[in-house]
Amino acid sequence: MSLNMNNQTKSQFVAVASITSELSAVMVVAKEISLAAANAKAIAFRAGDKAKGFQPITDFINELAKETIELVTSINVYALSLYQLTVNEYRKTVAYNKFEQVTKMSEGAAYAQSMQAPLAHAQLSMQLCQRQFKRDVKQLLDQLEAVMHHARAARVIAANSRIEASQAGEYLQSLQAVAESVDKAAHTIHDNVQRCRIALSLYRNS
Repeated sequence: MSLNMNNQTKSQFVAVASITSELSAVMVVAKEISLAAANAKAIAFRAGDKAKGFQPITDFINELAKETIELVTSINVYALSLYQLTVNEYRKTVAYNKFEQVTKMSEGAAYAQSMQAPLAHAQLSMQLCQRQFKRDVKQLLDQLEAVMHHARAARVIAANSRIEASQAGEYLQSLQAVAESVDKAAHTIHDNVQRCRIALSLYRNS
C-alpha cells in the first residue's frame, strides 16, 4: 500500500506542476488576444465604414480575453490548493505508513492495541486529503471547461472576423492578420487546457 500511495502522490506533484505550467502559457496567450483586440480596434477605427462590421467584433475579442484571464487567475488558486493538498497527503501517507509499520512490528506485544487508535486516525486523515483532492479536481475541471468554451467562442469570432475583414478594402490584410492571430491563440489555449484536463481526469475517479 505504501509504495502505491507514494507513487500516486509523486504523480500528483507532476500533474499539478504540469497544470501550472500550462496555465501560465494560457495566461500569456490570453493577454496576446487582448493586445490583438486593441490593435484590431485601432485598425477598424482608421478603416471607418469599410470595417464597420469589424468594430463590434473587436469588443467581443477583448471581452473574451479579459474573461479568460480572470478564469485562469481563479484556476491558479485551485492549482495552488491542489499542490498544498498533495503535500499534505504525502505527509499524512508517510505518517500512516510509519504507524502501519510500527503496528506490524508490535504484533503480540503488550502495548500492541494502543497502536490501533493512532493508526486509524492517520488513515482517516490521509483519506480526507484524498477526498478533498478529488473535490478540488472536479471544481478545477469545471473551470477548465469554461476556458475551453471561451476558446471555442474565440475561434467562431475569428471566423466571423475573416468575413468582415474581406470587405475592408486596403485594410483587409491587417484585419485578416488579427483574425488569424486570434484563431491561432484560441487553438493554443484549447490545446493547453486540454492537456490540463487529461492530467486531472486521471484523478477524478481514482
